[in-house]
Amino acid sequence: MIRVAIVDDHAIVRTGLRQFFSEQVDLRVCGEASNGHEALELVRQGEIDVLLMDLSMPDQSGVDALAAIKARAPELPVLILSGFPEEHYATALLKQGAAGYLNKECDPEEIVKAIRTVFRGRKYITAGVAERLAETLGGDADKLPHELLSERELQVFLRLARGETVGHIADGMSLSVKTVSTYRTRVMEKMALASNSDLTYYALKNGLIQ
Repeated sequence: MIRVAIVDDHAIVRTGLRQFFSEQVDLRVCGEASNGHEALELVRQGEIDVLLMDLSMPDQSGVDALAAIKARAPELPVLILSGFPEEHYATALLKQGAAGYLNKECDPEEIVKAIRTVFRGRKYITAGVAERLAETLGGDADKLPHELLSERELQVFLRLARGETVGHIADGMSLSVKTVSTYRTRVMEKMALASNSDLTYYALKNGLIQ
């Protein structure tokens, strides 16, 4: 029996997934959470084989939640289920420790297949993500600016784009204000942008924030 925890801020999504999983003989939903903090509490309690997590949540992004969860339970497979197209986030999240990435428009059967795959200790990579990963091996020429950012730089970029202050980001990521300011400078340089409003516009235009 594979024990699955579902993390999504929409109750109707959790209910739908729980009902579908109940029809599978080898899956059992052992917990639910509506945000990153609750997800971390589920992980602390243990008794989870696979964590299925949305990327967009109210209290913190799935990017930050993933980092916190992997720090707490590095061996726990975290499968990302997101409304964002996989080309925006999948490769970065896989590098950060996600076991797989699925778009919410996928068939429910694919989610079950992905859960079984990551439970066995393998990554679940769709054909589209495999293609993106192959492209990254060929150099940076065709990459979008945000794809050149490191994991930490991407986290800072997304928080700035959502309007968070440097001080708030520092508290949320347990970093000093000086360190976050350094990351901000690097992000601006790599992306050739001049202000936080430029970051927000870029993120909205490329579907990185809602």
